[in-house]
This record gives sequence, C-alpha cells and structure tokens, in this order.
Amino acid sequence: MSLFDELLGRTKPVKSQPNQLFAISTAYLTLTENLGLKPSERAGVTFRPITSTDFQETDQELTNLLAISGKETETKVEQLKDSFGFQWIVLTDPQFEDLVSTVHVVSLTLQEHGFRDQLLAAAFKFFQDEQPVYWIYNYKRGSFYPFAPIEGKKQRDNATELRMRSVMERELPIEKELERWYPLWDMPL
Repeated sequence: MSLFDELLGRTKPVKSQPNQLFAISTAYLTLTENLGLKPSERAGVTFRPITSTDFQETDQELTNLLAISGKETETKVEQLKDSFGFQWIVLTDPQFEDLVSTVHVVSLTLQEHGFRDQLLAAAFKFFQDEQPVYWIYNYKRGSFYPFAPIEGKKQRDNATELRMRSVMERELPIEKELERWYPLWDMPL
C-alpha cells in the first residue's frame, strides 16, 4: 500500500482466511453445553458466482469432489442461490465434524483455483429453544460472530448475540467490530 493510499484512508482488501474455520470444531462443546445450543445438522458456504469458464470448471470439480466426499461421510449436498443472487453450498450431516471438514473442502477448493475473493461466509445453524441461531464465519476477516434472527421478522436478537459473544470470545476468533456482524437474511439453511 502506498503513502497516497494511507493518506486517503484506503486499505488493502483483506485476504480470506479459511484455516481459522476449524476453531468452531473445538468450540462445539461450549456451544452446546454452555450456551445450550442444539445443532441443526446443517451448514453452508456462500460465495459470489462468476460467469467464466474457469469458474464453471471449478464448480464442476467441486460438485464431483463433494459427491465423492459425501459418499464417505454421508453428507448431503445441495447447491442453491439465495434471493440476493449469491450461490450457496448447503450441507446436511448429523456429525458436526463432517460439516466443518466439508465446509473447509469447499473453501479450500475455491481458494486453490483463484476464487479466494469470491468466498463470503460460512454459516453453521443451531437452535436455542426452537429459535434458529447461526454462527457465521466471515472469510475476509477470519473471524466468527453470532447471528440470532427473530423468526418471521427482519430483526435480530442483539442481547442473545452479545451474550453468546461474551461466552465464546475465549474459544473462537470473534469479530471485534460489531458493525461487521452482517445479517445474512433468508439463508437457505
């Protein structure tokens, strides 16, 4: 970054950091025991699709890789688009470790083929008293944050999110800037 960029307040885009994703595996016990979250057996990765031959080839390779991986782990895989046009790979598996590993395979495959900057987020769905609660991993920031939408409304339960942050900040790399806790409305999870 040049001095001119610094003076104008420009910053370099942050590169995605998929390896921090595994922190949720070690935090799983605290999520379920201390926070009382029940796993939904679903997770997803969202990314910006690109209309290019390279991306289509990578998408096909990813589809084939997930089919092979899914046979071994019995992870069910769906590819969907959300209402904003982002592509989702939605995973269903009763084993949380398999979900985390498969999410990592997806992100690593995209990264290895030069689509690192297309990765947006990974989401792990839980329930707290029948209410969905998500732990979102922001690839650009290499950090997690809780997202507790209020069912049927485009509102969040901020108190629940802040309480979860305080319990989990020793175990997960939590996003410190609350304004970066982006809501992911209408997730296909």
